[in-house]
Amino acid sequence: MGVTTLTQEFTTLIAPSRMFKALILDSQHLIPKIAPQGIKSIEFIEGDGGVGSIKQINFAEGGHLKYLKHKIDALDSDNLVYKYTLIEDDVVFDKTESVVYEVKFEASSNGGCVCKMSSEYHTKAGVELKEEDIKQGKEKAMGLYKVVEEYLSANPNVYA
Repeated sequence: MGVTTLTQEFTTLIAPSRMFKALILDSQHLIPKIAPQGIKSIEFIEGDGGVGSIKQINFAEGGHLKYLKHKIDALDSDNLVYKYTLIEDDVVFDKTESVVYEVKFEASSNGGCVCKMSSEYHTKAGVELKEEDIKQGKEKAMGLYKVVEEYLSANPNVYA
């Protein structure tokens, strides 16, 4: 089994604590409200949202995926770090055994933040993963971050 690690960053003028609250702590309420064209619902099917909980994301009709499930591996509200593992979706992964994600929200000098994301793709034996294989997922994640940023910019008191 091989491991392919990809990292990406997103900078915003929104404070790190607000981004963390919106994208991580309250995502099950906010995301379906502000991005219904992509996300139908988000629910915890096991646990209360803490470490060990399982979160199911249900996508809007007509998309590539219908749902996926994440297991929360780490949730550090003090340091604004979230780590989770993709454990199930409705499309058979023919190249990967698992995918582990980590998101960190760090303060920037302008009062905003840098969102640092890493993805570890644990591939099946003999399989080489190319960036094109995961490009669509990366683009959708970045699009969601932009939607949240726009919402928080337009609503400066939300999660303040």
